[in-house]
Amino acid sequence: MTTVANHGGRLLRLPQVCDITGVKRSMIYQMEAEHRFPRRIKIGARAVVWLEEEVRAWVAQRVDSSRSSPENGA
Repeated sequence: MTTVANHGGRLLRLPQVCDITGVKRSMIYQMEAEHRFPRRIKIGARAVVWLEEEVRAWVAQRVDSSRSSPENGA
């Protein structure tokens, strides 16, 4: 099991995740439930965060797959 302490990266709250991805709250949670988005980390009774490196890796993966898609003329 990997711990947050091992990452040394920033923790992002939901508004920051939405800003970075351009995706709204409901879609973030839907994609997470479908295992298509990084899992959130519960840090309190009513607080969750995401690891910045995982969110940015998800964005990079979307860009890469978009650029290499045959329908985009690549």
